[in-house]
Amino acid sequence: MKNGRLTVKQKLGFGIFDLGGNMLFTLVSFWALKYLTDTVGIAAAWAGAAIMITKAWDAVTDPVMGFITDRTLSRWGRRRVYLLFGAVPMMLSMVFFFTAPQYLPSSMHFFWAIIALMVLFSASTIINVPYASLTPELTSDYNEQSSLNGYRFGCAVFGTIAGAGAVEPLVKLFSRPGSPNPLVDQRGFSVMGLILGSIMMIVTLITFFGTKEKKYTREDLPTEGFFTTFTSVFRNKPFVLLLATYALHMTGISFLTTILAYYTNYVLHRSDITTLALILLLVTAMVFIPISVLVSKKIGKMRTYQICFAVLASACGIIFFLGHKLPIEYFFGLMVYAGIGVGFSYVAPFAMVPDTIEYESRKSGKRTEGSYYGMWTFTSKLGTAIAIFVAGQILQLGGYISQAGEGTVEQPAAVFNAIRLIVGPIPMVVLLAAIVVINFYPLDKKEFRGNK
Repeated sequence: MKNGRLTVKQKLGFGIFDLGGNMLFTLVSFWALKYLTDTVGIAAAWAGAAIMITKAWDAVTDPVMGFITDRTLSRWGRRRVYLLFGAVPMMLSMVFFFTAPQYLPSSMHFFWAIIALMVLFSASTIINVPYASLTPELTSDYNEQSSLNGYRFGCAVFGTIAGAGAVEPLVKLFSRPGSPNPLVDQRGFSVMGLILGSIMMIVTLITFFGTKEKKYTREDLPTEGFFTTFTSVFRNKPFVLLLATYALHMTGISFLTTILAYYTNYVLHRSDITTLALILLLVTAMVFIPISVLVSKKIGKMRTYQICFAVLASACGIIFFLGHKLPIEYFFGLMVYAGIGVGFSYVAPFAMVPDTIEYESRKSGKRTEGSYYGMWTFTSKLGTAIAIFVAGQILQLGGYISQAGEGTVEQPAAVFNAIRLIVGPIPMVVLLAAIVVINFYPLDKKEFRGNK
């Protein structure tokens, strides 16, 4: 690395981790609720509650992990050591969650779901928080951070496509012969969990071997206590504004991802197009990630981030009013349009976090990246938890009938409007609020960019 510049090999070595990290995010966002309602057979409200409870646990453990990694000193550095020893537990926890125990009575499945999700999310925290904290360790150059995160989220989109597009064919391929509905078969989900969990393990190890941290001594590590550390994080005004925006971002987009499979199945009555719709959305996003990097260099990261919200909010409105009325080709077009917004959502926020850390470091002389990224992932998971919980409650109020792996069930008419509400007005309002909040972000000025 010279003058903050990284080689393509270094960027790919760093970025490939998020192929696995985003694969998990996609699985939870797109499939966890549907897996629990239609394969395990848990009522929608209880399934949403299980995810909410465990996501709250997951959110709380992230700042703790950030605190720990800031104070770690090992032969492999402060961050990478957790990638090395967390890779295998990540894979095993995937298999555990996607293999619901058939011997348990149905009344116990809610409690099993809580335990399984807690194990899965804890394994994810052990590797994801240290990984996110690596970003400012590799470069402090303003534009190089955008480039680095462009590689990261290019890999992330491949992971998202794999997580969204591979689930259905893998479950069908490995489902039991003669299953009444192969897409919700338990054995198919178990094998899918093993295959995708193994991919997550492999890319985590590649990033461990493909990156190199700065060297630290015991004297370089922060000494403040837990609450003092996180209190200081919230004194960083630019970070707080960015954090609030990201909370709205994750809440809004999680409504969309959680309900999409329900929308294609019960509103469009075309469950066969779910994977194609997801692929169109995510391939478009992948194309627009490098475009968003170029745009951010011209107009700044904040304005680039606002483009994401404007596109996604308008897509939600169109889907709500017209998605069920227009021919299916128009729905595919809407997925492409929404993919532009998703593409603009990847790089900007993650390239802005190091700016807020650098801003505070200049004032205090201290660097506690792990605490910042711990709080960042806390917010991400809390936003996802709220969206999935609310979606589950609305589905339950609409009378949604869980299936427990059986053939397709005829849903009550109210479910149609419940799904449209979750995919349309609710995320649209949340995303518009994000545009307003981020407008107060102060670090996107030319003078700040020039000094980085």
